[in-house]
Amino acid sequence: MAVPAPRARRRHSTMGRLLPLLLVVALLAPMGLLLAQTWQHTGDDRDLAARERLGVQYLRALAPVTDALVEAQSAAVSGRPASGEALARAVEKAATVDARIGVELRSQERWAGLRAKLEALRARGPADPAAAFTAYGEATDLLLALHRKVRESSGLVRDPAADSFFLQDSAGQELPEAVVGAGRLADLGTLLARRPAAEQSRGLLELTALRVSALAPANDLVDNLRSAVDGSESTDLGANVLTPLDNYQRSVEALAAYSQPAGGTTEVDAGRLGAAGINTHTAARQLQPVILAELDALLADRVDDLDRDRWIIAGAVVVFVLLAGWLAALLIATERRARRRAGMPEADAPDEPAAADAWQPPIGAGRPSDKRALQPVGAAREAEVTPWGPFDAAR
Repeated sequence: MAVPAPRARRRHSTMGRLLPLLLVVALLAPMGLLLAQTWQHTGDDRDLAARERLGVQYLRALAPVTDALVEAQSAAVSGRPASGEALARAVEKAATVDARIGVELRSQERWAGLRAKLEALRARGPADPAAAFTAYGEATDLLLALHRKVRESSGLVRDPAADSFFLQDSAGQELPEAVVGAGRLADLGTLLARRPAAEQSRGLLELTALRVSALAPANDLVDNLRSAVDGSESTDLGANVLTPLDNYQRSVEALAAYSQPAGGTTEVDAGRLGAAGINTHTAARQLQPVILAELDALLADRVDDLDRDRWIIAGAVVVFVLLAGWLAALLIATERRARRRAGMPEADAPDEPAAADAWQPPIGAGRPSDKRALQPVGAAREAEVTPWGPFDAAR
């Protein structure tokens, strides 16, 4: 009887053991990359919104400076006494804000130049109305340049949402330009009334050009705010903005009407034009804090939404890590069970011979005289089945 051949052992290669793990990594790696990119983009959007809120804080601090500077200009042109306390308080508050966030917004250099110009105006106190008009015009130009710098460095000019973009453009550019332009228009009307008749024609040309430059940002402001209300999902924006906007629009229309010569004459009613300028300034002062408050509320809601998204992404990352660990553990356990079923050692220990592959002589416990116990099994059976005969030796 033939002895059965030993069973060949199946050996798993290193690549065969690592292939399941590589498949898991290949399946989960795109998900991990997507989560990482989403986390990065969400963080960038949140940083932009937070930086925009800093710009809103700075614009809110510049609003009193604009109001006080326009009023000081009107007082200097008309010859009224002005204490300058309102402008000094506004400058100090703005300086505090600039000291706190000016480095991040890169506005300290421009603010230093504007503050030096304002201090020079207070110290000199020009008596000539025309010279005062020119000097204050240079200061307001620096102030408008600072508004532009804050909008650019804070990222407000790159706001991705339609409603907040129109609001920041209105509060940071159009409204300051409209306030300064209306003040200049009213003050030029005052100066024009004092000029001799020979200079009235040239003064009317200057007044016409200034009226265009003053009314253009005012009209753009009205269009921007209406576009912001129409494109916003906020239900409070329209109710809070439209009423002061209507008042401002009516004051601008009166300013435009009184800045033109009445009844085909070449004269402008400086009194009515000055009153219209004051009404326009008052309406703008009521409108600007509303715009800035609505803009800041939209940015705050955006920051909250982005924070919530980041928490969701963080939870997804935790689930992703747990899922990857569970799959890896499951594959490792499956591989170990397969090794045990195949009779393979789990570690790299030397192979032990199988019991069926090595022949061991039978142990004849208590029967040492039994010769059959010392013979192979096959030979003993053959002797029993085919006994020797008398002629077997001849074969």
